[in-house]
Amino acid sequence: MPKLWTETIEEHRRAVHDATLDTTAALVREHGLASVTMSQIASATGIGRATLYKYFPDVEAILVAWHDRLIARHLRLLAHVRDAASTPADQLEAVLEAFALIQHQHHDTELPAALLHRGEHVAQARRQLQDLVSGLLAASAQAGAIRSDVAPDELASYCLSALAAAGSLPSETAVHRLLAVTMSGLRPPPDL
Repeated sequence: MPKLWTETIEEHRRAVHDATLDTTAALVREHGLASVTMSQIASATGIGRATLYKYFPDVEAILVAWHDRLIARHLRLLAHVRDAASTPADQLEAVLEAFALIQHQHHDTELPAALLHRGEHVAQARRQLQDLVSGLLAASAQAGAIRSDVAPDELASYCLSALAAAGSLPSETAVHRLLAVTMSGLRPPPDL
C-alpha cells in the first residue's frame, strides 16, 4: 500500500475517532448518559452504526476514550507550562496555577465523573501528575525557594488536594487566591 494511501486512511480513522469522542461528550452533556444511544452517536457523527461499532463497543467506552484524550491534553499542557518557566520555583507555581485553572474550567461538566474517574488510565495520570509536582517541589526545595522540612511527595499531595478545590470556586480570581494560599504553605518556615 502506498504511504500516501496509508496516511490518508489513518487520518480518516483519527478524524472519525475524534469526531465520535466530541459528539458523544456533547450528547451526554445535553441529554444525560442514560439517554444517549450508539444510534444517536452514529447519526450525529455522520457515520454508520456498524462503523461506530468497529471503533467502540458502547457509549461508556467512548466516554472513557474521550476522558483519556482530555487527560493526555492536560498533562501535555502542564509539561509545556513547566518548560516555559525558567527556575524551579517559577515552574512549580506555573504548573500549580495551570492545574488549578484546569480544575476550575472543568467543574461544571455534566459528564459522569464516577464513570470517568476510575480505571488504570486515571491512576496512571494521577501518578504522572504527582511525580511532576513532586519533582518540581524537590528542585525548588534544593534551590531554597520552598520548605525542605516536608517530603516532596507529601507536599505534592497537599498542593494537588488543595488546588482540586478550585473546581468549586466561583471565579478565576478566587482560584488565584487559593493558589496564593497554597503557595504560602510552601514557604520555608522562619528560623527559630
